Amino acid sequence: MGFARQFLVWGPSHESNDYLRCIPAMQGDPLFQQPALAASGDEDQPLTVTQLTRQIKDLLEGSFPSLWMVGEISDLSRPRSGHVYLTLKDDSSQIRAVLWRSTAQKLSVDLHDGLEVICQGGLDVYAPRGSYQLVIRRLLPKGVGALEQALRRLKEKLTREGLFDPAHKQPLPAFPRKIAVVTSPTGAAIHDFLQVVRRRYAGVQLLVVPVRVQGAGAAEEIAAGIRLVNRLKSKVDVMIVGRGGGSMEDLWCFNEEAVVRAIYKSQVPVVSAVGHEIDVTLADLAADVRALTPSEAAERVVPDTAELTGLLTHYQQRLLAGLRGRAATARSRVEALAASRVFRRPFDTVRDHQRRLDEWNQRAHRAIRTLADLAGRQTRAAAAQLESLSPLAVLGRGYSVTRRLHDGKLIRDAKKLTTGEQIVTRFQHGETVSRVEQIRKQTDSI
Repeated sequence: MGFARQFLVWGPSHESNDYLRCIPAMQGDPLFQQPALAASGDEDQPLTVTQLTRQIKDLLEGSFPSLWMVGEISDLSRPRSGHVYLTLKDDSSQIRAVLWRSTAQKLSVDLHDGLEVICQGGLDVYAPRGSYQLVIRRLLPKGVGALEQALRRLKEKLTREGLFDPAHKQPLPAFPRKIAVVTSPTGAAIHDFLQVVRRRYAGVQLLVVPVRVQGAGAAEEIAAGIRLVNRLKSKVDVMIVGRGGGSMEDLWCFNEEAVVRAIYKSQVPVVSAVGHEIDVTLADLAADVRALTPSEAAERVVPDTAELTGLLTHYQQRLLAGLRGRAATARSRVEALAASRVFRRPFDTVRDHQRRLDEWNQRAHRAIRTLADLAGRQTRAAAAQLESLSPLAVLGRGYSVTRRLHDGKLIRDAKKLTTGEQIVTRFQHGETVSRVEQIRKQTDSI
């Protein structure tokens, strides 16, 4: 059995209301083909509620992973969780829908009951209640025009190419000497700009590049004016591109790709001054600095002479006060040094050092004499000790030393000798060679 109702479906590849189409959601339509159920219940083996719900969940979520649909918001609620719950309805049907907090935080549309919207998302089955809902991932108010759709496509394209990359932005000069203004010479924007510049910084040189800022061909003229400023032989310090306020259609030339690319390629820093505080043009995104109005652009590019004068006066006063303070501190230090003892009696320190040197000299002489006497006593004591241990001193007391003649070995025991063996006897003075005639036993007397 097919579905009797119809849905407005916006295909994922379609990006304009021109592609909104009404597709009958019949059972045989390939877009809504239903996969065969994994299992079917019968009287003997009935399905549980969970099994049936799981099959329905797989069927719906697998068949509708992503779709666009249109409807009117009702029963809108915003709980503290940050999620947004609502109902999408038409004349005869309705479906519950939800925006999770991560999606709702990025939403720029002011949602309210009765608002017709076009939304993109996928079906989700909530098993605990056996209900299904649409999980919305993108949402647009119905009636978004072709211009906005084209703008969105161009913005996405240029963003991918890096034309809005903040790293590409150039800083503005602090004190510009020459400013170029690419705008209409007859509009109110140039008069407001000139008035502010004359009031704030009259010494700057202004160059007006006249272009159309509205209608067919305006974008090409603006882009050509930007390129012209970059080709000038006399260097321009900063460039203003803009106009006064207007509708989206009036400002559309500042969304043209030619203007955006010319601003991106400019070697001269560009300030976008499209006088519309709410909508942001692509020129605003590509420019180095965005100003809400031409008057604000003037305030951004030139300093205020009165403020500079006041600032310089303030710095001058701080400099003078600092110099006076440092001079007073230096004077006090000089006076303190002049009053010190070292300057009043400069030779006292020299004399003190001389006396200290004399004392050290006397102490050194006394120390040397003391060390010399101690060394002499130690030397004499060592000599006496050495003399007492000398073998010659023993010989001087009447003792002698006897050795064999043939091998020079010392004789300590008479038993080691043999009769007839020659020996050498050493006295304190001289030595004798003798032959052993008789060997006697040791007696107690000498």
